Amino acid sequence: MTMVAHKSPYKPAPRISAKKIPKALVYEIMDGKPVYYHGYKEVLTGTKTIGEVMGASSLQVFMIQHLLRILFRGLDEKKYHILTNEAGLHINRRNNLSGDIVIYENSVFPVKAANKNYFAVPPKIQIEIDIDADVEDWGNENGYMHLKINKLLDFGVEKVIWITSFSKKVLVATKDENWQIIDWHKPIEILDGLTFNIGQYLQDEGSEFA
Repeated sequence: MTMVAHKSPYKPAPRISAKKIPKALVYEIMDGKPVYYHGYKEVLTGTKTIGEVMGASSLQVFMIQHLLRILFRGLDEKKYHILTNEAGLHINRRNNLSGDIVIYENSVFPVKAANKNYFAVPPKIQIEIDIDADVEDWGNENGYMHLKINKLLDFGVEKVIWITSFSKKVLVATKDENWQIIDWHKPIEILDGLTFNIGQYLQDEGSEFA
């Protein structure tokens, strides 16, 4: 086999200055650095709009809907708040993270404590569905997921559940215990004996992603 040399050495694309990136494209702040929405580069080149990269996929929306139905039906509304819409979590001055679904105990954060700022206290449970962030600066999907999960657990979140459609797995992480990676066709407990089976749900609905 003959090796053919390139006529010119590979040159990586120049980095875009953060000052030139609209703040609307910032998904989170991690370790003082902006985490951008997946697809933000397409916005900068004009091939996508900001709304196109900020919106969730139809698959993601249906999975969130399924989980919310289970939670609202199965948990005591006087004991728990079930919140969605990328709830903001202010961990410290260098870390502002988001959550697809967060569950708070009413005794920890009652409605009367709500204000116009991010949550400064940890939820009991956080559920993430796929990855909305551009992970290039964090190595890969696993690098970003593991860093964010560790920050959430250190913040005081009791359990993080991360559903990934690209691997059809569910990562369940708790503090000071071995993390579990579970096939998404298995029942998985959220809390108080309440479980979900996202793979079975998609299969029952005839989804090609089951």
